[in-house]
Amino acid sequence: MTDTGYDLDEAYQINGPADARKMYGDWAPTYDESFGAAWGYIAPREIAAILRGEVPASAEILDIGSGTGLVAEHLRGLTVDALDITPEMLEVARGKSLYRRLTLGDLTGTLPIADGSYDAIISCGTFTHGHVGPECFPELLRITRPGAVFACGTIGPVLDGAGFGSALARLVAHGRITPVIWRDIPIYEGASHAHKDDRGLVMVFRRV
Repeated sequence: MTDTGYDLDEAYQINGPADARKMYGDWAPTYDESFGAAWGYIAPREIAAILRGEVPASAEILDIGSGTGLVAEHLRGLTVDALDITPEMLEVARGKSLYRRLTLGDLTGTLPIADGSYDAIISCGTFTHGHVGPECFPELLRITRPGAVFACGTIGPVLDGAGFGSALARLVAHGRITPVIWRDIPIYEGASHAHKDDRGLVMVFRRV
């Protein structure tokens, strides 16, 4: 850990919810500056733009793994709620007045959200090394309405190694979601660090 926060490689070493709460809790006060700005992190902007093209203005959206609100900064004018495992991250987000509601919750368990609450799910930086895998999809389908749009970012190594492909294929095969459309996006812009050329993959599908 540096004086201003952690870095991406340290974040990739997370192993489960307890690690996530500790690391992101410590990182919350400086996250926007030490990672978002310093690393040229534009994936939140790119994923938000994809979702904007898929939902009506009246949509109720849940930002999962919302952190400090970097995604919601690009969804202004829409109704967005936040879900995160880290209270400190949510408190930073609260100060930005981006969200209608902020919920503390663990995506690997049952969420404190009623059935059929949302028209869309968005995430950036949640489906990555050591964070959350595809085990959360059934719970996310529970809290969404028929036709709800999902726009969730991941990266190639996680897609290949964490079972996302087979999990999504099974949901399609069982008629629970539409076939997945994949979008390739840049993760960083104007950067010089070792990850500057990394690319992201955004899964876009609808609940049936």
